[in-house]
Amino acid sequence: MAEPDALWEALMALLPGTKEELKLELGEEVEGSVVLLLQRAAQLFYGGQMSACLQTCEVLLDYSWEKLNAGPWQQVHKDWRRVYACGCLLKAVCLCAPPADTTTVAAALRVCDLGLLMGAAILGDILLKVAAVLQTHLISRKRPAPSPSQEPPSTKPRDVGYLAQHQLFDQIPELKQDISIPDYCCLGDGEEEEITINAWFGPQGTVSPLHQDPQQNFLAQVMGRKYIRLYSPQESEALYPHDTHLLHNTSQVDLENPDLEKFPRFAEAPFLSCILSPGEILFIPVKYWHYVRALDLSFSVSFWWS
Repeated sequence: MAEPDALWEALMALLPGTKEELKLELGEEVEGSVVLLLQRAAQLFYGGQMSACLQTCEVLLDYSWEKLNAGPWQQVHKDWRRVYACGCLLKAVCLCAPPADTTTVAAALRVCDLGLLMGAAILGDILLKVAAVLQTHLISRKRPAPSPSQEPPSTKPRDVGYLAQHQLFDQIPELKQDISIPDYCCLGDGEEEEITINAWFGPQGTVSPLHQDPQQNFLAQVMGRKYIRLYSPQESEALYPHDTHLLHNTSQVDLENPDLEKFPRFAEAPFLSCILSPGEILFIPVKYWHYVRALDLSFSVSFWWS
């Protein structure tokens, strides 16, 4: 059997058997029209209409992304994170429909990364399981015979599954007690209660696409290393932000594989880059564009302040 079909079978084995089983228990916070869109996406997927399902998922992701970024993270209702995770799940699997090449599978893995970072656990942490299958597939294509010193690729994603959620500090309150707010945050005008603390835990290769945040940010690296690239807000036009209000703070450019015919000015935009190692803190000024890729199994803490 061809490998793309084997990948597809492995993914389908993780998913519920029917569209009725692919159901989220959502409260009144989520509009009925969004629930209908989720049902429509599931119907298209199980009906084999992958192209139409992808289009529906993009609408779901755009709308739920706006909800995720409408205010402080702690005020985001968990149901919207579930909607976002479900949209990422269906989009990632649709992208892997046969025949799927390595580039498409890598794109699907990036979608899973976003779902794990910004979404909430659904269907028994299914996004984590899908990501593990995709990662194993990509590693097998690149390195058919891993050296004995390498751990099996699927073990790391499973280990980080519990910690990949943004509610980490709610789930393990003792962990938050071990984290001290940097004194530098007192440079702002806000009160300490207004400082937002986020935990970022993920496997090697986890990516945050090029984007900007509405607050000052101290990014503290606890474990592993991260590659970070920074662009000044003055370079915004050369970074081609999305035209829609939903994604105005996110660049259209795939930094690792930029389409310079479509985005010609991107190549000329100056930037700074670094590798953030354990014990180091990087100050990311408000509105500075930044791209982040985990070079190792990585744990970081960010402090957003005004």
